[in-house]
Amino acid sequence: MTDDERLQHALEIAREAGEMIRKARHERNFSQSYKAGEELVTDIDVAVDRHIRDRLDATFPGEARLSEELSPDRSELAAEGALWVVDPIDGTVNFAHGLAHVAVSIAWLEDGVLRVGVVHAPFLGETFTAIHGEGAWCNARPIRASRRKELSHSLVATGFPYRRDSRPPLMRRLAAVLEQCQDVRRNGSAALDLCDVACGRLDAYYESVSLWDFAAGWLIAREAGARVGHLYPCPEGIPEALYGENLLATSPGIHAELGDLLRRADAGELNGP
Repeated sequence: MTDDERLQHALEIAREAGEMIRKARHERNFSQSYKAGEELVTDIDVAVDRHIRDRLDATFPGEARLSEELSPDRSELAAEGALWVVDPIDGTVNFAHGLAHVAVSIAWLEDGVLRVGVVHAPFLGETFTAIHGEGAWCNARPIRASRRKELSHSLVATGFPYRRDSRPPLMRRLAAVLEQCQDVRRNGSAALDLCDVACGRLDAYYESVSLWDFAAGWLIAREAGARVGHLYPCPEGIPEALYGENLLATSPGIHAELGDLLRRADAGELNGP
């Protein structure tokens, strides 16, 4: 099966999942709980994950899958061959609170290389797609990343972990970035932050997230011409496309400057909290 055929299947599945999410929001018939006492999850997350699993299994039998709610076994990280990476609802807190930044994220990799990505935002009416080496699109129209060259004029996005004790070191990064950029946004969906970098609404995004949060958006941003990478080297044996720590996706012209700023903040070389 070609990458384009895989994309069309993933796109159909993502739209079906989006309709489930829209219906659940409209009817307000979902329950909420917390994983590890801190991370919000709804029964719709699980139901959508199950629907995507069943559709992928029926269309691509035997292919490995990583998903946030049903298949989070990261032993697949180093696997060869085909691998689907799924986030049924990226932005669960936004979903539960009635906010619009909510997305279904589906990516397909072959031998550790991202080949296909879909990010569908049902409440925004936008669907982002990409194929390795062929470009990126929003609602079937080509998109292009920002060409901003000055960090001082750049709009930057980030996010924060659910664990409150993990947040203080990140405040040094935030203070440093706020001091140097135009402004900062925190939208609550890594997948959509990456897509906003892809279409030039954001000039940069940095964060540490789980692999299902970023895989599809990472491909979309890269294919749109953004420079994507990590602040620090990835561990040996883990494909770069599946390592979610210290991500950095930017306009090519500010990548080096922003990366250096964040590393200096980590090292305590700058004034701040």
